[in-house]
Amino acid sequence: MIIAGLQKHTLIDYPGKVAATIFISGCNFKCPFCHNPELVLPEEIKKGKELPLKEVFAFLEERKGFLDGVVICGGEPTIHSDLDNFIFKIKKMGFLIKLDTNGYNPEMLEKLIDKKLVDYIAMDIKASKEKYNKLAGARVDLQKIEQSIGLLKNRAKDYEFRTTLVPGMIEKEDILKIVLWIAPAKKYVIQNFSNKQMLVNKELSSKNPFSDEYLESVKKEVESFFDICETR
Repeated sequence: MIIAGLQKHTLIDYPGKVAATIFISGCNFKCPFCHNPELVLPEEIKKGKELPLKEVFAFLEERKGFLDGVVICGGEPTIHSDLDNFIFKIKKMGFLIKLDTNGYNPEMLEKLIDKKLVDYIAMDIKASKEKYNKLAGARVDLQKIEQSIGLLKNRAKDYEFRTTLVPGMIEKEDILKIVLWIAPAKKYVIQNFSNKQMLVNKELSSKNPFSDEYLESVKKEVESFFDICETR
């Protein structure tokens, strides 16, 4: 496991909590709209620097009593077999844990849930079923995605599903298909595409995000299927 970065303070990555965010390199997807190519593309990962684990834990030790939790994201954290041990050490320090995941390793998710190591899981639903391979940038076994959806809905302590709207790729009609697939569920977040950072597919940088009004119109069509539905 390579720790590629540490955001020492965030008020938005863990709902309702003050947290730090740990970025882990490596991913089994290559989503074209991903804004962390340095954590996803092998050639970019090689250029990056690794943050020593002892520095991460030293920082967290100093922040006891100031931070509520720690967000573990990537890349895709669940591709690493030592993820549970890493989270256990952080959990033992008294922090709440939020995990960001693409849901493609249900076995690891189940292990984390069984060991009570995660307090909040945010799972990205990349696309409707027929577009999943294209939008994930990989050949996807949808049964793994569906297994993870079921795990979160039935066994996770707290969770959200989220989808990023991308012009020409994921729009309102796609969201409607996704909702029929995953609903009912506790929480669904509709995120807007951003072109302000580096992207895996650099050509997408020329596309503009959707308007706030468009996001709200999508939300209104699907919010009745969830306990909570938000735009971001």
